Amino acid sequence: MKTIAGKTAVLTGASGGIGVFIARALAKEQVTVVTISRSQEGLEQICTEIETEGGKAISIPFDIRQLEELPSLVQKIEQLAGPIDILINNAAIEKFRPFQNYALEDIQSILTLNLHAPMELTRLLLPSMIERKSGHIVNISSGAGKKAAPFNSIYSASKAGLIMWSEAIRQELANTNVGVSVICPGCTNAGMFLALDISVPKGASIAEPTQVADVVIQAIKQNQKEVILDGLAIKVFYALSQLSPEFGDSMIQKAGVIETNFNCAQKQMQAENIVCN
Repeated sequence: MKTIAGKTAVLTGASGGIGVFIARALAKEQVTVVTISRSQEGLEQICTEIETEGGKAISIPFDIRQLEELPSLVQKIEQLAGPIDILINNAAIEKFRPFQNYALEDIQSILTLNLHAPMELTRLLLPSMIERKSGHIVNISSGAGKKAAPFNSIYSASKAGLIMWSEAIRQELANTNVGVSVICPGCTNAGMFLALDISVPKGASIAEPTQVADVVIQAIKQNQKEVILDGLAIKVFYALSQLSPEFGDSMIQKAGVIETNFNCAQKQMQAENIVCN
C-alpha cells in the first residue's frame, strides 16, 4: 500500500496520547480517519481540528473493551465510512503494580483492551480486506513487549502477545496483499513517565509522539513488518536478552528500570489510595 491518500482508516485510542498525533498524520496524508475512543469530548476536539485543516474525520465514542458489541461498532463504521482500508490498534491501558497488587479487574481490563479488542476488531474487518485484496493492520505494541518491564507485567504480557500475534497473522496473510505492521515505541513524551512526572531510566531515549506517528505512516506505505523506535543499540539489547535472559535482567537492573518502574507503581497506587504490599 504505497499510496494511502483517499483511503479510510480506523484508529482506536484516538482522543489522547500518541493517538491524537497518529490521527493528525493520517489526515495530513489525505486519509479519512474514523476515530474511536471512550472520550466523546476528546474525539470531537481532534475531529474538529482535522476538519478545520481540510481533512476528513468521523468520531465514534465507544469502549472497545465491550467485545460482544464490536460487531455493531464495525457495522456502524462501515455505514458511516464504507469499506475500511487501514486499522490501527492503538488503544491501551498501562497500569504499574507489584504483581500481587493487581486486582482481577485490572488484569482483565488491560488484556481486553490491549490484546483481545485488537484481535476481535481485526477478525471482523479482515474478511473485507482479503476480499478486496487490499488493506493494512497496524498494531501499536511497546518495547515492554520485547523485554518485559518489572512492575508493569500485565502490560508487558499484552504487548508481547500483540507482537507474536502480529507475526503469526502476517505470515498467514503473506499472499493476500493485506499487510501487518507492529510498532514498538519506547518512552515517549505522551506516555506514562510524562504523566507521572518520573525520569526515564538511564540510557533510554525519549521519542516525540510525532516521531511515532511518522513511523506508523511509513510502516503502512512500505509494508514494514516490525519497527523498533529506540535504535540499533536497543535492538541488539533485545536480541541478546533472548539469547541470555540473565544478561537482559542484569542490564535492566543496571539501567535503573526496576527502581523507576517501582516509583511509577507507588505513584499510581498512592493516587488510588492503594497500599503497596
